Amino acid sequence: MRSFGLIGYPLTHSFSKKYFTEKFEREGIVDHVYDLYPLSQIGQLEQVLADVPTLEGLNVTIPYKEQVIDFLDELSPVVAQIKACNCIHIKEGRLIGYNTDVIGFSRSLEPQLRPHHTKALVLGTGGAAKAVHATLQEKGIAFVQVSRKASADAIAYEDIDHSTMEQYTLIINTTPLGMHPDTEGIPAIPYQFITPSHYLFDLVYNPAETRFLQEGQLRGASTKNGEDMLVIQAEASWEIWNA
Repeated sequence: MRSFGLIGYPLTHSFSKKYFTEKFEREGIVDHVYDLYPLSQIGQLEQVLADVPTLEGLNVTIPYKEQVIDFLDELSPVVAQIKACNCIHIKEGRLIGYNTDVIGFSRSLEPQLRPHHTKALVLGTGGAAKAVHATLQEKGIAFVQVSRKASADAIAYEDIDHSTMEQYTLIINTTPLGMHPDTEGIPAIPYQFITPSHYLFDLVYNPAETRFLQEGQLRGASTKNGEDMLVIQAEASWEIWNA
């Protein structure tokens, strides 16, 4: 039996478990299982590894993409650079960290990206945001982080005005705001300044249309949710686990 799974907290709804379970059935992959491991503290990872010796791979989600690095034996170049990991390959007792969010976001963002999308607002400052930063840097897109409080590295939501919205036509939500079951959540940006020139990308995939995306659609903006990104990163994880 080959075992794989997802760590994070809470794990009330998991794309990964459904995706991999259906993949195994669809492709006739037998003696493989993908389970959920909700950890209220990242230190519980050691117990999971002890309890499930057949584990070969783990995906990592909120809130542990950064904290899990302390438990890894080896980092891929991308993880070493951005200090965020969402995929672990367990090989001969060693935990090797990768980031397939970068691959997923880059490929998913590309189809609706236009030449005028030269500046981006990145809403949120967690582990997922770091994967977004790496992609934007690679594509030569300038960006500003947005957080609840202003800091040396980020502006506050309240600092976003008409001028900011005119300049930053790519807006990426990396926060869990609007995710099921709290679907009324929405980042506090001035939506009245959104135009058809804007492109709103939400890493949230459930629901398919968050309030964030709906506000963009009402004003003619291009929008995309995180489902394609998840599929791409899941398949990238599968490739890593089978390398």
